[in-house]
Amino acid sequence: MNIVILAAGQGKRMHSNLPKVLHPLAGKALVSHVIDTARSLAPQRVCIVYGHGGEAVRAAITAPDLVWVLQEPQLGTGHALMQALPQLAAAGTTLVLYGDVPLTRVETLQRLLHAARDSLAVLTVELDDPTGYGRIVRNAAGDVARIVEQKDASPDERTIREINTGIMALPTARLAEWLGCLSNDNAQREYYLTDIVGMAVAAGLPVRTAQPESAAEVLGVNSKVQLAELERVAQRRIADQLLTQGVRLADPARIDVRGELVCGRDVFIDINCVFEGRVVLDEAVEVGPSCVLKNAHIGSGARLAAFSHIEDAIVGPDGVIGPFARLRPGTELGPGVHVGNFVELKNSRFAAQSKANHLAYVGDAVVGSRVNIGAGTITCNYDGANKFQTVIEDDAFIGSDTQLVAPVTVGRGATLGAGTTLTRDAPPDTLTISRARQTSISGWKRPQKIRK
Repeated sequence: MNIVILAAGQGKRMHSNLPKVLHPLAGKALVSHVIDTARSLAPQRVCIVYGHGGEAVRAAITAPDLVWVLQEPQLGTGHALMQALPQLAAAGTTLVLYGDVPLTRVETLQRLLHAARDSLAVLTVELDDPTGYGRIVRNAAGDVARIVEQKDASPDERTIREINTGIMALPTARLAEWLGCLSNDNAQREYYLTDIVGMAVAAGLPVRTAQPESAAEVLGVNSKVQLAELERVAQRRIADQLLTQGVRLADPARIDVRGELVCGRDVFIDINCVFEGRVVLDEAVEVGPSCVLKNAHIGSGARLAAFSHIEDAIVGPDGVIGPFARLRPGTELGPGVHVGNFVELKNSRFAAQSKANHLAYVGDAVVGSRVNIGAGTITCNYDGANKFQTVIEDDAFIGSDTQLVAPVTVGRGATLGAGTTLTRDAPPDTLTISRARQTSISGWKRPQKIRK
């Protein structure tokens, strides 16, 4: 089987410099959805016909298993398939898909291919409002006779509700003959691939049809409005899959998965959460409202409070994060670690049972077990040119408003007094304190505002 993905359209109504097929849906380019669906059918060859913004499309989709064909100028779907014809294996079936129709299910295409096993098959659907689509014209026996485009249809033909989705499967051996007979004698002055249907009927070849489970499977994107509508369809489909797997969602209409979300048993996700890249939530994880997770792994039993932001980070089992916590790339937390409100971690490792509960920044650090980091603590890890590491060993206690000027080590069991600026290593099991002597100045007068 060959699969040809037509992706040469300009997308003027998108009002964007980005090629239409590269606009994101559920975190992935429209055409990438189609490519993934195509691959799942195990074809011999996947050929992409590109045109407008072609180099950008090719640069964004770099998989080596794809065959690229340029359509220049763009003279219709039939013309697009003409460009791909020399790249197709001569035997078997050719399936035609569209780079801006991202939600077609594999099962639907399998039914279409089954219908085309010895003939040409077209994916059709009935719409309440078929305006703008080519109509399926059937004869008195109910067989497909031809497809007529909206601009070429008669008033009676425009009342037909069954429309052509453009997706079809046809015998590759007949393609060269049929494509060579196409004409652009129509309102658009284009070569319509749909004209092949009439040729097949004239040759006595049966034209069969298959239908999707829902019209959303065959909806294309021609505007930002349509893109937004399909985004909600895609997200609801993902939400339904999560619910089926046993995930509890506070509201299936208020979740956004822009990549891959893998969940264990008894996971709960509150409203307005966003998941990007690959996110893994182990068993019994609870994600509070309005959290953002990107390329993260959250261990079993961990709880993320509202507005936590986690990117390229690992949270160990039974961790407690947030609210308003930020874990930046390179953060790895062991079991039972607490990271509280307005705490930011970057490229830091915390061992089991350590805590930073309030208003702290810990960057480029290695923190041992059972460490307590007080409010207002920061690691001074950057000198304006280079990054340096802070090491805090097991059972250390870091008092509030402490600055650790890296590179520096706090020994096992050490205590740093509040307000300390640590510039040298703190020895184990010792209180280290560094602050200015407190002074009270008698007779001092607070400045007064000068009245004009």
